[in-house]
Amino acid sequence: MAVSDNVRRVRDEVAETCLRVGRDPGEVRLMAVSKFHEWPSIEKAAAAGIRLFGESRVQEAARKFMGFRERCLNAELHLIGSLQRNKVKAAVGLFDCIESLDRVELVLELGRITRDRGTNPLPVLFELNAGEESKSGFRDEDALCAGVEAAQGFSGLLPSGLMTMAPFTVEEKPVREAFRKLVKMQARLRLTFPEYGWDCLSMGMSGDFKIAIEEGSTLVRIGTAIFGDRQ
Repeated sequence: MAVSDNVRRVRDEVAETCLRVGRDPGEVRLMAVSKFHEWPSIEKAAAAGIRLFGESRVQEAARKFMGFRERCLNAELHLIGSLQRNKVKAAVGLFDCIESLDRVELVLELGRITRDRGTNPLPVLFELNAGEESKSGFRDEDALCAGVEAAQGFSGLLPSGLMTMAPFTVEEKPVREAFRKLVKMQARLRLTFPEYGWDCLSMGMSGDFKIAIEEGSTLVRIGTAIFGDRQ
């Protein structure tokens, strides 16, 4: 199917899932994960109305999205992959949000780089590890709170929510458990750090976004279901 048809189908499925569980479809943002896909496909997604894109690698995103905002007004670009400290400065200049804040050291480096942003702080999401050793993210509540406490010292950072990746499995139970864990963590952080909104829950990808919406996701990250298999 064409990218435009895929976008329409995913939007319909997002809306249908929301309505089925009593949610407003407007509560859930749709991100097109464009990593490994080139500009012609990205342009088709933009033409179909996508205004939020996600990339995993700083260098790849910089190459593909040069002049992006001039060509696609009101669009956003989020980093959803692991960020190395030596790429922080470039990432800050390119992305509208860092969703993969996964360790205290990265918080400190981002804070240092963004300390001159004044009234325009960089939104960041704290990544929670769903329990798989091979994946990044804060491992538990104590580690996550330490990350948030580190961010409190930097006015250039704006903690805005949480992100996670569910286990890669066909079994529904561990997927739901991962998403529920993020929702519970959101509630705890709202009590512990009420100065931040914590409104964004970035969870759910092509294979599990309906479950994620059922469990409270406010941002789904869709790659294959929009662009097809990796190029």
